[in-house]
Amino acid sequence: MSNYDTKGVCAKNIEFEIEGDIVKSVKFNGGCNGNLKGIATLVEGLKVEDVIKKLKGLTCGNKDTSCPDQLAKALENEVINK
Repeated sequence: MSNYDTKGVCAKNIEFEIEGDIVKSVKFNGGCNGNLKGIATLVEGLKVEDVIKKLKGLTCGNKDTSCPDQLAKALENEVINK
């Protein structure tokens, strides 16, 4: 299980697991509970690169980032560091 400390969003961190090139599990700690559970459920089982493509660059309100964008960054960071 990997852990990513978010920046600029309500969720404090994201716990996630990747197996091969597939997102196996995602858990956001903090933030909009129902929405983030929905996002986690939707991305589980998808290829890491597909999740990054779909979520990277999404913003929330007047912020430059969002919880989905932070997940994309977490996944990118994990793939780069392996």
